[in-house]
Amino acid sequence: MHGWIILDKPLGLGSTQGVSAVKRALRSGGYGKFKVGHGGTLDPLATGVLPIAIGEATKLAGRMLDSDKIYDFTVMFGVQTDTLDAEGVSIATSDVRPTLAAVEAVLAQFTGPISQVPPAYSALKVDGERAYDLVRAGHEVVLASRNVTIHSLSSPVRGGGPAQLVEGGFRERSAGGEPPSPPVQADGGPPPRVGEELQDAPLSHTSLEEVTLTAHVSKGTYIRSLARDIALALGTVGHVTMLRRTKAGPFDLTSAISLDKLDELARGNALEDVLLPLRVALDDIPALSLTPGQAGALRQGRILAGIAADDGQYFAELDAVPVALVEVKDGDVRVVRGFNL
Repeated sequence: MHGWIILDKPLGLGSTQGVSAVKRALRSGGYGKFKVGHGGTLDPLATGVLPIAIGEATKLAGRMLDSDKIYDFTVMFGVQTDTLDAEGVSIATSDVRPTLAAVEAVLAQFTGPISQVPPAYSALKVDGERAYDLVRAGHEVVLASRNVTIHSLSSPVRGGGPAQLVEGGFRERSAGGEPPSPPVQADGGPPPRVGEELQDAPLSHTSLEEVTLTAHVSKGTYIRSLARDIALALGTVGHVTMLRRTKAGPFDLTSAISLDKLDELARGNALEDVLLPLRVALDDIPALSLTPGQAGALRQGRILAGIAADDGQYFAELDAVPVALVEVKDGDVRVVRGFNL
């Protein structure tokens, strides 16, 4: 059992609780005791892809932390909370509601390399203490800005074809401030079902209570901060009400399983059915085939010389068995991470 199990983390579950769930599944399935870790923190109020590393795959968990991520998230306009999500309390309000056209117009400002200030309620450390612990203890916390990269940022209703109504993506706001009413067709007919195509897009110039966006981001990006800054750029305030990670590194929802499915497979001694190979986490790294002698040398921590390979990192293997993550430089091969397999 050396590899990856990808959880579709439910709402309310922390990343460490996801690790504990896999540990329990391994025990209940009679698989024995293995090291287990996760490849990227996901807040309890977020759902989606949570890579769980088992056995020797835990040596690659750090690489998952450095990988790109893709998120779907909903920004509700008009209220900013202290946590920048639905868990916090209101600290600022605004009557301004943007249109879809206005939202799309500012997205370019947040695409590419940007600087953002992380939320005070974050796990970042200040003088050795977690920022969220300091805030909860009544201390004022101001975190330094950091440079991140937003590879792409878009509304799911734009690009690649006709506009679509996305559940939770749009809500009209009447001029009198009454509660939002359901979207309607341009001809006044009943609202389309979620996923139905809209041949016209009257909502482009309708004031929105909230909007759902998709972001492909680099490591270290805080979606809550991104939502806050987008709202401010639109002349209003906002907070995240839905956050779902759809991809983390090479892992996406197609291989993710629920906790119920995890328990079911454990009871049937069938966790192997969803265990992804250790190699999958290194799908962007070329393989380096070894001879038995070369594999033995690397396992002893020795340097291989005179290897005909370009400089860079490789996944060294012997007959498809992982040996090490290695670095090649000037024909010399050094071990970065060795695998005991």
